[in-house]
Parts: sequence; structure tokens; C-alpha cells
Amino acid sequence: MREWKIAVAGTYPAGTFEKLKSSLGSAARLVAVQTQAEFDALDDADIVLLRVLKMPARDILRLPSLKAVFRWGAGFDTVDVRAAGARGVYVCNTPGANAHAVAELVVLMILALGRKVLCYRAGIDSGQWTKNAYLDQSVTLHRKLVGIIGGGNIGRRVAQAVQAFGASTQYYDPRRMSGEEEARLALPFVPLAELLRTSDIVTLHVPLLPTTRHMIGAEQIAQMKDGALLINCARGGLMDDGAVLRAVEAGKLSGAGIDTPEYEPPAADSALRRNPNILLTPHIGGDVSDVGEVAIPMISENMKRLMRGETPRYVVNAEYLTTPL
Repeated sequence: MREWKIAVAGTYPAGTFEKLKSSLGSAARLVAVQTQAEFDALDDADIVLLRVLKMPARDILRLPSLKAVFRWGAGFDTVDVRAAGARGVYVCNTPGANAHAVAELVVLMILALGRKVLCYRAGIDSGQWTKNAYLDQSVTLHRKLVGIIGGGNIGRRVAQAVQAFGASTQYYDPRRMSGEEEARLALPFVPLAELLRTSDIVTLHVPLLPTTRHMIGAEQIAQMKDGALLINCARGGLMDDGAVLRAVEAGKLSGAGIDTPEYEPPAADSALRRNPNILLTPHIGGDVSDVGEVAIPMISENMKRLMRGETPRYVVNAEYLTTPL
């Protein structure tokens, strides 16, 4: 088997490079490319493993031997999938590898916002000590209806997690799962408008596509229940963050959790950073030190398939490939 040059582009949990090298063996020559400048200087690679850094068309076109781009994570909006397909380059993700981590952050946000943890903490920092300041605004997750937009790996894990707190769930997805699967997960399908109208909490778990950009804006928020919570730990741009901020400030929404703001990072003077009813985190949903326990075996096995001349799994740009799968 010939030697494959694999660029490990971006920053990863400690030990990732060494574990990949050990798993792939002598057929692979791994090159660490940690910064954007180093990535721009990369002259060729058979495979690129990508995290944090972006891969527009110009980067795909300038690597003549490129066969595949593997994304560390489920999202793939950082790669020009159309340009890759036109070159016959596979773009593969790792669906479900970090689903548990993202789902945990979603639940953390729901609980923290419902119990007004940031508001109470701000009061403590200003010298107050009272258990009643937000008593009338604090709510539990128990017996709430959680509307999940996106019924994939992460959405399903969120459903299971909130059900453990006594919540009920419903979902919307353009690709509806089978009735048997919905029954097994206690996750009935409803149209999007009904989900927005009836849910106490709405959480987004869909990719960022032209059809999903700003799928939640002022019009959709107006359809939601007064005092609802809105969570986005999926992709920036799914929500109109300005409309969300205005809804929180007006009291239409009791709070919002945003791990993926529309513009990263938000401006230093952005009200998103200061509002205690908005829990803002710097895109950390899938970023935990132990995610590699799932992701590394998944990625290395998929790379081996490609190196053996087989079609890799989890291809997300099949519709754009010059040679269809």
C-alpha cells in the first residue's frame, strides 16, 4: 500500500495526533497543521482532517492530490462541499461522535436559564444575597414540552436527556423518521409551526444550509409561547441573533442559550455578552477532552476504507460528486 499524506489541520484534544498515527500505521504520514498560516502554506495532501479551520474552494483547488476532507464533528459548513464534489473529493463528517457532549450542554443551558442561575450570580457579584429575587421567574424542566428541530443523533440524545428530567418531547425534521422509531423515542413529529406554538423550550439541531439560515427570526419567535426558552447549540446563522436579543429584552422569551452565535466572536460591546438571561458560550458544544474516544476510531477506520480503495462512510457531498456514489 502506498503512503498517504494526511494533514491534521486545526487544534485537537491532547494525544489526538499520536492516537491517529498509531491507528493508521505506516501507510499514513501525518502532518500537523495547527494555524491558518500553516494551512495556507500546505502544498499538498491526500487527506485533510479539519477542525476549527475553514476550507473554501481555493484550498480544495490548490491541493492536487486531495482525495477527501474529513470533518471532526457533525457540521460541514466550513467546507465548500460543492467545489469538493466538482473535484471528485469526498467530504465526510463524524455524525454522532460528539452528540453526547452537545446534548449535555443543551440540558445545562436549559437548566441554568430556567433556574435563572446567571441572574442570581450577577446579584451575588453585586453584593445581594436573596433567594426571592427571581422566584416568580424560575422554572424547572419537569413537565415541560421540549420542541426539537432536527431529529438526528444530537436531537435524539437531547430528547432522551430531557425526558429523564420529566419533560415530554416533540420534533420537526424535513426527513421524518419512521413511526416505530418515533414511538420508541417518545418523540412525536409535528409541523414546525405547531412545534413553535406549543413548546415551552425550543432547541435547534440542524445543519446550516441556504434553506435553514435564519429559520428562526422575528416572525417565528412571535409564534412561540410567551416566556419560552430558545437554544442554539448547532450552527450560527440558524437564528437571527438580533431578533432573539430583542425578544429576550422585551420579555417575549424568558431566555436564550447560544453556543453558536451568528458572528463569532460577538462584538465586545454586544448586548449578547451582557444580558443575564442569555447564556453565551464560545462554540464549545462538542469540545471536550474525551470526545476523541469516539471520534478517533470512527475517523481512522473511515480513512482506512479510503486508503484500501473503498468508498468512505458519512459522505455529505454525494449530490455534488462528479462520480456518484
